[in-house]
Amino acid sequence: MTDPDKILDLVSAVTGGEYLKIEEDLGEGYVRLRVSEAERRQAKHDIRSVEDVVVELLRNARDAHAHRIFVATAREGELRTVTFVDDGVGIPAPMHERVFEPRVTSKLETMVMDRWGVHGRGMALYSVRSNVREARICASDAHKGAAVRVIADAEVLPERADQSRWPEVEPREDGRLHVIRGPHNILRRVVEFACEHPEVDVYLGSPTEIIATMRSVARGARDATDLLFCEDPGKLPVWQRPACADDASTVTELAAGVGLEISERTAHRVLAGDIPVCSTVMAVLRPDRGERPRAEADIYRDRRGLRVHAADLASFRRALEEAFDVLAERYYLTLRGEPKVTVGRDEIRVRFEVDKDD
Repeated sequence: MTDPDKILDLVSAVTGGEYLKIEEDLGEGYVRLRVSEAERRQAKHDIRSVEDVVVELLRNARDAHAHRIFVATAREGELRTVTFVDDGVGIPAPMHERVFEPRVTSKLETMVMDRWGVHGRGMALYSVRSNVREARICASDAHKGAAVRVIADAEVLPERADQSRWPEVEPREDGRLHVIRGPHNILRRVVEFACEHPEVDVYLGSPTEIIATMRSVARGARDATDLLFCEDPGKLPVWQRPACADDASTVTELAAGVGLEISERTAHRVLAGDIPVCSTVMAVLRPDRGERPRAEADIYRDRRGLRVHAADLASFRRALEEAFDVLAERYYLTLRGEPKVTVGRDEIRVRFEVDKDD
């Protein structure tokens, strides 16, 4: 029996695809489109700019009951990458691809009408993916939040030329801020969302700044020791995972796992506290009222002020590797990665992860 997909491909090749778009020819130039074609056209209409993508994914995080949303954005050439990390209800692993299909939604009874229109039709992620080069769930599971990364080609999906200027805001009669002027760029869309939802902590910065911020906020939310000695970061909420690292290679690995790609050199700067953490958007808009995140915790310093310089720590690791060679040769061991060194309150811990040679 002939494969039905091959038949459809043949029909599409012969007719130019027009047949597959039409459910019924009504005459006089009128047709009834197939559902799939109507959805495709709707998706192309829903997203007209990178800024529209930002709004849709912020709304998704809000509807997932997120209290924190971290937005990392960067542009290289014509490619704009935006990663959203939140602490919402999360997406079960089997649904990571299906949520990008049309009409798939978790909001059966909770469709939302807000300033941007209707949300909850199950079309947001489908529309986003239909208009960008890449859209994927980098990490998520039930009750663990989500990390979503989008890469858009500015030659296909435009964005505002001015992406550096913050909008101007002023308070309404009820005291709530609203945007009064400024370019309709990514910054403005994030600010508008933050003004509409002041109960949500929204952080906006570069990927490196967002990694530093997530680490800082995570350590403000729970004991740093629980994070540093976590054996399985995958059991933690997505947004806390970059805080489970005490060396540059692990920071790089955990950051990539949530859609934030940085070099090991940059990771060393994060560990050394050279990267400033971001304030919430509302704290930037209202510095007299907003609370800024506490400074990035330096893993090389304990609570009594012990400090080990990053260069000295690197030398210490190299010495440990050389010392380990004696055991490796005698007991047929292979060191997996570099030694993990953690400076605690009143101790310095060293952990070797090894493989036993057969």
